[in-house]
Amino acid sequence: MKTKRNGPQVITIGKKRAVVLEEGEHRRLLEKADDGEPPLPPRQPNGTYPAREYLWVSIARTILRRRRALGWSQAELARRAGIRPKTVERLEQGKHAPSVSAVDKIERALKKAEG
Repeated sequence: MKTKRNGPQVITIGKKRAVVLEEGEHRRLLEKADDGEPPLPPRQPNGTYPAREYLWVSIARTILRRRRALGWSQAELARRAGIRPKTVERLEQGKHAPSVSAVDKIERALKKAEG
């Protein structure tokens, strides 16, 4: 095992070099790597997620990923779904309860484009 002074700890596993990170730093980097996706809500003391907030974030992430896979902006998705761009923006943040009507319109627009 090699340690770089005032730098990250580097170890060799097999023929591959790996960097050792503190767990908190690892979590921070994972959250940053989510590419702008809303984070999951904090776990409750019993280890579960609050259902309502988890649902909102799950819907937000799904819409966001599908929209990006098509190369669309939020404005383009809104136009094709017949809803306001602000509605798409709010849904993709995962902080608001999505209306069934808005999600249905988005789903139809995405399905039509995905073929």
